[in-house]
Amino acid sequence: MSQHFHAAVWIDRHEARVFHFNADDAEHVVVHPGHPTRHIHHKAHSIGSGHTAEDQAFFHSVVEAVGSAGAVLIGGPANAKHELFKHIQRHAPQLLARIAAVETLDHPSDGELLAHARKYFRAADRMAPQRS
Repeated sequence: MSQHFHAAVWIDRHEARVFHFNADDAEHVVVHPGHPTRHIHHKAHSIGSGHTAEDQAFFHSVVEAVGSAGAVLIGGPANAKHELFKHIQRHAPQLLARIAAVETLDHPSDGELLAHARKYFRAADRMAPQRS
């Protein structure tokens, strides 16, 4: 991928879409988990929480896809965005300073996600200069 300062990640438990972009150009990659999770229902009087464990390999692949982006917006519809942020805190703390925000985003199309991210960073860039 060519170098773009900004990146946007949309993530759920089935995939992560990672966009590197500027005002005129964008590149993206889709990352899928090695073992997609299924929805697990917790039954009364059963052992366990009814939740699957976080897929650390999936989150690691997403962090690799983000690469050296200077500013990153993370979004998604449910908990995966927060799980990715926790993974970054534990396993890639050098990326923490580059996380601009973690937002709830339902299921935008690629174009909608890119438009939202460009609008977000257009406002954010007015507030702070870009640093590599």
